[in-house]
Amino acid sequence: MTVSSLGSRAQAEARPDRPSVVELRLTAFAAHRRAGFPLGPLSLFTGPSGSGKSSALRAYEALARLGGGAELDEVFPDPVACVPERARPDAQRRRGFRIGCTADGPEGPVRLDVAVQAEPELRIVGERLTAGGLTLLETALRDPGRRSVQAAWHTAGSSPVTRAPLPDDRLGTPLLPLRVAGKTDGQRQVLAAAEQMVVALRSVFACDPLPRSMRTAVPLGAGRLLRGCGNLAEVLWRTRSECGRRHGLLVDAVRAGCAGPVLDLLAERQPGEIGRIDGTVRGLLDRGDGLRTPLGRLGDGELRYLALSLVLLTGPGVLEVDTAGEVPAALQTLTVLADGFDRDLDVRQREGLVRLAARMCERGHIRLVGAVSDASWAAGVGGVTVVDLEP
Repeated sequence: MTVSSLGSRAQAEARPDRPSVVELRLTAFAAHRRAGFPLGPLSLFTGPSGSGKSSALRAYEALARLGGGAELDEVFPDPVACVPERARPDAQRRRGFRIGCTADGPEGPVRLDVAVQAEPELRIVGERLTAGGLTLLETALRDPGRRSVQAAWHTAGSSPVTRAPLPDDRLGTPLLPLRVAGKTDGQRQVLAAAEQMVVALRSVFACDPLPRSMRTAVPLGAGRLLRGCGNLAEVLWRTRSECGRRHGLLVDAVRAGCAGPVLDLLAERQPGEIGRIDGTVRGLLDRGDGLRTPLGRLGDGELRYLALSLVLLTGPGVLEVDTAGEVPAALQTLTVLADGFDRDLDVRQREGLVRLAARMCERGHIRLVGAVSDASWAAGVGGVTVVDLEP
């Protein structure tokens, strides 16, 4: 595995205002062992089929969901698939996997490492939160017969640590604000580090546009873009009227990535069965000469290009993403996970899309982690971190 940074842009400040994940660690997860991947504002995993690109993004998404408080069985519906193939069970028939990350922010680098038992039953068996060489939270499974782990967090008061049980079916770090009083400097350090990690992890949008789902009219709803982008027309109905500037940028991007002239991109209400307007909309390209092309007529590459451009040009208010509502938006960063980022795209589309991503990521409010079959086409784009998983 090799990592390179394309472009000469200086590294981010040591303590940025917006917490973000700067390293993903897969100590033992699926095809990965003892692997650590540095992440920049725009990172592309590349390598042959089976090299572990998708599993790296899957691990990142799992950490994000756990950071948001999701239960373990929701995050890992098939936990055995995450266990390294050659991992042997111990004397108690236990097998599992280990993942972790580092989040940089106002508190400096904060590390989170999690050990998950997949067999014979799913549970978290160990968790460690550290910063500056100091262990702030550590959990361990002491009694397999109980559905809890023994936790110890830094106190630095009359007692160096505080011990208490935590559930074994969810991450302990996001639970700390409910358990730590914050009366001592040590406790406040624990809370600050936990908040930084949770904020860095929570605002994640995993996106894999499915062209076949974008070709038909869709019902009007909340106007929040779903993972597969099947409700793209509904989101266009909302965003075209709410933000003219961003819509103009989207039209410019679509014009560069779609065949033929493009004057505008819009959504149109559909007539009901008896001639009245019903609750569905379809997306259209306005060609500027009286012709409007339904999105259903576009190629797969054009639709994926359009959907990914929309994702990059919008924000958490438009995407179906769990954000830290108690933290101001100015202190949060949205991370887009895009498996198959270059799938179905031609040379012009993928270069245009990565340049758009680089411009948006440069502003600091959005980050992108994508998986591509080959990243040589991104060589001329500054600010791209390429993680090559070539054996």
